Amino acid sequence: MQEKKYTADFHLHSEFSDDSDTPMEEQIERGIALGLDAMCFTDHVDYGVKADHDDPNPRPRRDGREIVWNVDYPRYFEKLHRMKEIYKGRIDIGQGLEFGIQHHTVPQFEALYKRYQEEYDFILLSMHQVGDLEFYNGDYFAAHEGQLAANMAYYEEILAVMEKFPHYSILSHLDMLRRYDPDGPIAFSKVRDIIAAILEKAIKDGKGIEINTSSWHYGLDDTMPSRDVLKLYKDLGGTLLTMGSDAYSPKYLADHFEDARAILQDEIGFTQFATFEKMQPVFHKL
Repeated sequence: MQEKKYTADFHLHSEFSDDSDTPMEEQIERGIALGLDAMCFTDHVDYGVKADHDDPNPRPRRDGREIVWNVDYPRYFEKLHRMKEIYKGRIDIGQGLEFGIQHHTVPQFEALYKRYQEEYDFILLSMHQVGDLEFYNGDYFAAHEGQLAANMAYYEEILAVMEKFPHYSILSHLDMLRRYDPDGPIAFSKVRDIIAAILEKAIKDGKGIEINTSSWHYGLDDTMPSRDVLKLYKDLGGTLLTMGSDAYSPKYLADHFEDARAILQDEIGFTQFATFEKMQPVFHKL
């Protein structure tokens, strides 16, 4: 009889993220139906473009959109505590956040980390904006002369944040800029050195990367990060990686995980992946 593979989705969203209206219960019930062993909620915090719920003077967004809010932290953690108790014995539920950090917002994230440091199992470090300029609407690319300049500034910002902020577990969707680049994915050779510097820093600091399976439903031409990045990470000695769907609805929970496992194991040569408890990795066979 074939051994059951441990399966855990460590990047997903709920009604506490500004871009999801899915109740936690629906994600959890879907996870149980799929046979997941664990899942970790990682709802969004993006200082610089979003406001905290207790901010008395939230400023309008640069792009003219109405004020968008970060996670309502007290309600979020209170509900996670309830979910863990209700579903105890059926699925393990992790408490995480996705920190969309920019170098000028590091002090705010330092304060947030310290405020709730007893709550975290897992923290994703993401780069959703640079200089408060959004990728999805083209503002970021319009501010740079050419594809290489835009890509280099993106990766340099990630490295700058890593130098300043140590309180994270995993680098999330490392080459996400590929999804929005109006010129298409940049040649890996042009950004290899800066990506290598990022990965070397992560490995030195005991951090990891994720394979983010949203690349399938967004129709990208490769995994996220790409196979080139995954191979480079392994060649540099990296062994700490998580699997996440980035699901905003139950439809995409654990999406294409079997495909991701096959790529990680058969094509790249990884043998394990990780989940996290109280910010410490726990390893499982792929």
